[in-house]
Amino acid sequence: MNTVVTVKNLSKEYTLGSEIVAYKSFRDLILNALKTPFIKLNRLKGEDQEQTRLCALKDINFTVKGGEVIGIIGRNGAGKSTLLKVLSRITTPSEGVIEYKGRITSLLEVGTGFHPELTGRENIFLNGSILGMSRNEIERRFEQIAAFAEIEEFLDTPVKRYSSGMYVRLAFSVAAHLDHDILIVDEVLAVGDQAFQKKCLGKLQDTAKSGRTVLFVSHNMSVIRNLCSRILYLKNGHLVYDGDPAEAISAYLSSNKASGTSWYDKHEKHQHLKAFSSACEAGNSTHVFQYTQEIQCQLILKNMREDRTAAAVRVTDVMGNIICTTWERDHLQNIEYKQRKDAKLSCQIPAKLLRPGNYVLTALVRKITDSGKIIYEEANLDISISSENCSIPEQRLGIIGPTLVWHYER
Repeated sequence: MNTVVTVKNLSKEYTLGSEIVAYKSFRDLILNALKTPFIKLNRLKGEDQEQTRLCALKDINFTVKGGEVIGIIGRNGAGKSTLLKVLSRITTPSEGVIEYKGRITSLLEVGTGFHPELTGRENIFLNGSILGMSRNEIERRFEQIAAFAEIEEFLDTPVKRYSSGMYVRLAFSVAAHLDHDILIVDEVLAVGDQAFQKKCLGKLQDTAKSGRTVLFVSHNMSVIRNLCSRILYLKNGHLVYDGDPAEAISAYLSSNKASGTSWYDKHEKHQHLKAFSSACEAGNSTHVFQYTQEIQCQLILKNMREDRTAAAVRVTDVMGNIICTTWERDHLQNIEYKQRKDAKLSCQIPAKLLRPGNYVLTALVRKITDSGKIIYEEANLDISISSENCSIPEQRLGIIGPTLVWHYER
């Protein structure tokens, strides 16, 4: 296979705290000239607080072969989205070189370029043109785009009246039907409902089978592992692993766990998720549970909104397979979160459900932005289920190990 993307010594820095001015008057120029000697003196003394350099990416090197499906994983702030923006030519690198072969299509901010006053039909032509499609190409694929988005009966309705799900479905559909050699995707598998997410995944699989290249970011480890032949694992702007999906996911999950029985956002990196802990039935914090013990999970949340946020607990095995996910709305239908007040949520994982072994408990907060994009905050805890002092048949195989109720009749 030919190399279609080559990244050499790629770095990207941002300047924090700098003031952006649209224009400068003659007076501003004079004042800046007078300030310059003092600014330089402060820099020499190490007292310059106006500008802080943030290194989002540092010395990234990799190549991509034609037809590869590559996943990019890492914690929030690791540099995943920055890397995709640099690869998509949305932003320029501070250092390094990127070489391409072929046409690139990006699915980053799904829905960018839509006008709320225009109808779905008009926005298909507008957004398609922005993404580089010709009018003939849009007309040829118009019916496919509308059918894939499942909005045929709403084509002549302004998109400002669309639900957030309809909006992102149409946006994804337009971008997904472009002719491209390299597809760059940022968390689009989070759009729409479960059925549409399955369609998105199928579209990416069809793209890969046709010999085209896909690079995409996702926090869904199961999808990443099943879809990708290779994974790039970013940590604090550095590429720390490039290779086998199973090993990359294992390294990511291991680095993303709390060292004890609780996690606390001491650096305040999250907007909503504040703390997460696990405890046994007696309420004592622990990370080792007996097969016959119930697992209690507790989340401390802040700044939650009923219409924009939702919380969940997910159980994953050490290879990234999702065992189950429970959302607070499964049982608490009418939550009224109070602004500027912390909220405490708890749920119980039943005893005799998980087989003995090692697992990851993940606390999730899902947020829907005004543009319809879904963002996740997460924290992970490492737990173990022990079979000590428990009589469990060796034949108990499967992902989970419940003891179900049996009845006997003569």
